[in-house]
Amino acid sequence: MTKRVNSKETNGNQIETGGAAAWAESSKRPAGFRQTLAIGDVEYGFCWIPAGEFDMGSPESEEMRDSDEALCHVELTRGFWAFETLTPQALYEEIMGNNPSENRKDDFPVETTTWDDATSFCKALAKRLPKGVKATLPTEAQWEYACRAGTRTAFWYGDSSDSDKMNYGKYRYAEDMSPNSVKEYPANPWGLYDMHGNLWEWVLDWYGDYPKGAVVDPKGPDVGSVRVCRGGSWNNRGGACRSASRDWHAPNGKNQIIGFRFLLSCE
Repeated sequence: MTKRVNSKETNGNQIETGGAAAWAESSKRPAGFRQTLAIGDVEYGFCWIPAGEFDMGSPESEEMRDSDEALCHVELTRGFWAFETLTPQALYEEIMGNNPSENRKDDFPVETTTWDDATSFCKALAKRLPKGVKATLPTEAQWEYACRAGTRTAFWYGDSSDSDKMNYGKYRYAEDMSPNSVKEYPANPWGLYDMHGNLWEWVLDWYGDYPKGAVVDPKGPDVGSVRVCRGGSWNNRGGACRSASRDWHAPNGKNQIIGFRFLLSCE
């Protein structure tokens, strides 16, 4: 995110963009193509995640895997724009008018958010987008597809935990463990930051077993009691931060290790 300069004044409601056409589906746009969207006096980046296929979950040979990661072939038929970082506190305050975080800094990701908070944010943001553009949490399949960015390893950068690539708890209960700013570690090949570590990320799905066989645009179980979180956090060991790792919490539960990122798409 960067400060805008010489920006036009807005009415305080409508976000300045090139209109809905700039965010429309396109098979010609390369993976990771980045464009910005002005919210208030700040430009925020979004990266294009194209339609495609991948294997969700992990092979039995992957170290630190859990039993709920059985491989499932997924086809996503539509592309989407992923917010390049976890949602920062400054943006959350701009849209919601409050900040629930325990570790407060504008460029830190918002945390201590419930799933209900995250979906309410998306609804409030949608009112300020061009007609036809919607904001939502990613599905679990969309999240993992974007995280992997075409890779098959345990992490987008390889198979081993790396403190130069992500913010995670190498030593349980270490005194210096905390969240970090949203662009402190390298982005994955499609331009997305903190897909491993820093904060768990809420996704749309209820938690449940993956479908058996190949699926198209999966959205998880129709009902459930807990919602899925992905990506691991600053106080987790490396295994919890893998591309395939899953966690779950009650929709109204909040914790300083959980935040979210959102995506944009055209209806």
